[in-house]
Amino acid sequence: MLDTNVGKWDRAIRLLVGALLVAGSATGKIGGWGYIGIIPMLTSLMGYCPAYQVFGFSSCPMKGRKEPS
Repeated sequence: MLDTNVGKWDRAIRLLVGALLVAGSATGKIGGWGYIGIIPMLTSLMGYCPAYQVFGFSSCPMKGRKEPS
């Protein structure tokens, strides 16, 4: 199982932007390249982004984080 590395707000933005791109492409407002919006939609639904993994980034809040004294 993949570790989640996409946080709540990041997931919402990815889903919205991806849906807008796909809708724009489906309605002919933008070219066929808009179907690339499927990728952010999938990463949003999975909660995992391979690019984040490669670069060691995560937009999820840190679990078990201890504040400095």
